[in-house]
Amino acid sequence: GITVSACKDDMATMEEKLKALEKRTAKAELAAQQLLGEVHVLTHPDEEYEGEDEGDVHTPRFTEVAKKNASLKYQLNILKRAIAAEKGEAVPSSAAPTLNLPNFEDPETSASLHGALCEIFRFALRTRFGRDIDPAISVCGAKQAGGDYQCNAAMALFKDLKGTPDAPASPRDTAQLIVKAVPQNSVIESMEVAGPGFINITVSSKLLAQTVSKVLQHGLKPPKVKRARVGIDFSSPNIAKEMHVGHLRSTIIGDFFARFLEYLQFDVLRINHLGDWGTQFGMLIAHLKDRFPDYATVSPPIGDLQAFYKESKKRFDEDAAFNKIAHEEVVKLQSGSDPLVRKAWEMICDVSRKEFEQIYERLDTHLTPMGESFYQTRMDAVFQYLQKLELLKEDHGRYIMWTKGATIPLIIKKSDGGYTYDTSDLATIRYRIDEAKCDWLIYVIDQGQGDHMQMIFQAARELTWLTPKTRVDHVGFGLVLGDDGKKFRTRSGETVRLRDLLDEGVARAKERLMNSTANKTGAIQSNEAELQKTAEALAYACVKYADLSHNRMGDYEFSFDKMLSDKGNTACYLLYAYTRIKSILRQPEIAAIDMAAARTKPVVIEHAKERKLAAHIARFPEIVEKLLKDLLPHTFCDYLYELSCIFTEFYDNCYVISKSKTSEERIVNVSRVLLCEATVLTMGKCFDILGFRAIERM
Repeated sequence: GITVSACKDDMATMEEKLKALEKRTAKAELAAQQLLGEVHVLTHPDEEYEGEDEGDVHTPRFTEVAKKNASLKYQLNILKRAIAAEKGEAVPSSAAPTLNLPNFEDPETSASLHGALCEIFRFALRTRFGRDIDPAISVCGAKQAGGDYQCNAAMALFKDLKGTPDAPASPRDTAQLIVKAVPQNSVIESMEVAGPGFINITVSSKLLAQTVSKVLQHGLKPPKVKRARVGIDFSSPNIAKEMHVGHLRSTIIGDFFARFLEYLQFDVLRINHLGDWGTQFGMLIAHLKDRFPDYATVSPPIGDLQAFYKESKKRFDEDAAFNKIAHEEVVKLQSGSDPLVRKAWEMICDVSRKEFEQIYERLDTHLTPMGESFYQTRMDAVFQYLQKLELLKEDHGRYIMWTKGATIPLIIKKSDGGYTYDTSDLATIRYRIDEAKCDWLIYVIDQGQGDHMQMIFQAARELTWLTPKTRVDHVGFGLVLGDDGKKFRTRSGETVRLRDLLDEGVARAKERLMNSTANKTGAIQSNEAELQKTAEALAYACVKYADLSHNRMGDYEFSFDKMLSDKGNTACYLLYAYTRIKSILRQPEIAAIDMAAARTKPVVIEHAKERKLAAHIARFPEIVEKLLKDLLPHTFCDYLYELSCIFTEFYDNCYVISKSKTSEERIVNVSRVLLCEATVLTMGKCFDILGFRAIERM
């Protein structure tokens, strides 16, 4: 008969075969998913991939083939049109260019002038030259006369057409041919070829007036964009430590993008990836057991916790016996074997979160805490999954994973059995895509983490968790510097606590308000509560705007003196301009107008400064669309600052209220009042997105 030993051997062999088959199956599934992603891009060439770098999504060979495929499809359409024209047949609808302009009259959305002009000139370039190229539409600058926008495609197109039959003789001739090919439309009032081949475009004054009227009647509606579920990872302080100036930029920039995407009606997850797990809690709890006997029933305040943390770190680094005890406490915490350790950890987290919430309340931002502890079981699953795929290599007791093109590996598990930031970041990206169902992930993390984030994204792509259907962006930022050009610190060299920074800002703003020329009458001083409220709103707006108005990619110098200046591109200047317009609208003659009825009447645009103001208000949707692509807040701030400057030009040159030539009566120009109101509505919406609290008087 068959022996028990033989049966066991057969079972062991079968189990080995089964494991090998499972590994082969998992690898085959991974390869299939990668192929499906590549096939999707090949079969959907018109879908624009909006990730950080399309070249990182696929192999160079695949990217080359995808581009060639799209080019061949376009050439095929051109060929079909040529054959149809030769035979005298109708141009096939799939090949014929179509003009798809946005609906400027839709009360539920706003439409981009820039987008409309790009569509018009693309149509002209396709129909006249058979070229699907960027029309290079830009806004005319202050020094450029003769239009609102400019098309700069002629020079590049002239070079491209050289040597072809009937090629234009010069870039200027090319520009003239483009102008002739522009179809009849309601957007363009006139065009003029200037210089060597620039096409100056003047937008329809009627359309500008209609756009302003729509803002007055329906508000600043968001442009029509493809909405998505977005997870924004920002702020992310560490438990048991106070928030400091290093958390400022991530918190401000992350909140800005959350507000911006919420305005666009995206489904936004505001994620606070708290540092609430790991070895540091073992050493902190071990230290508290020695120095704070009531550790299991009450947690020290956040300031004491930070001091205890520093002490525990010193002991951990210098005392081998304490180091061992700390690791034992970590095991107890992570396994849940000691309820007292778990309770102490929970209290420490609770004290820290309450402290963080006080800062967030002051900055008027809201986040959902989802710390590293939330992903503990998911990190286990990631490790097991990578093991199953045989993607891990053992290295001196560690488990590492190599990604394509990387010079250093991801460390998935340390030699002591603990997980790393690499593991938790892989677990988070998997959770946010597979479980939270996000279509777009934004990580607001400093520039120094750029290489790390790209490795995480690359690993997620290779594992097919991250596909071309999901957009991912690392919104990096530079450092906050002091006036010495170094990292912003206290005079003693310590990191500046965020609470202290905000307190100083409020105190300085309050002093400025009390000393301002407008306040010498004592109007605000007589109301201490209003003064405090205004000082807080001004201080926090100034801190936010000083960050957002600089290119986030670079460092910026933190200076309260510059922030609180009412000259130049500062929040103080903008809030002053806003309150000035509000005061104009409170004038008795204007307050007496039935504004609801006035808003239904057409806005009259006659003066050049009226036109300039209306045109800038009409640019708001294109600024929104640009920001959605490049994620650079300073361009949004530039638009707002330009709006306030253009309004000043308008108000200095166009009387809103004037005296009658025959009597003492003051005459109100209602159309100009409407332009004032449209400006204040636009500024107000910008303030909402920037996270400013409204100030009616300064």
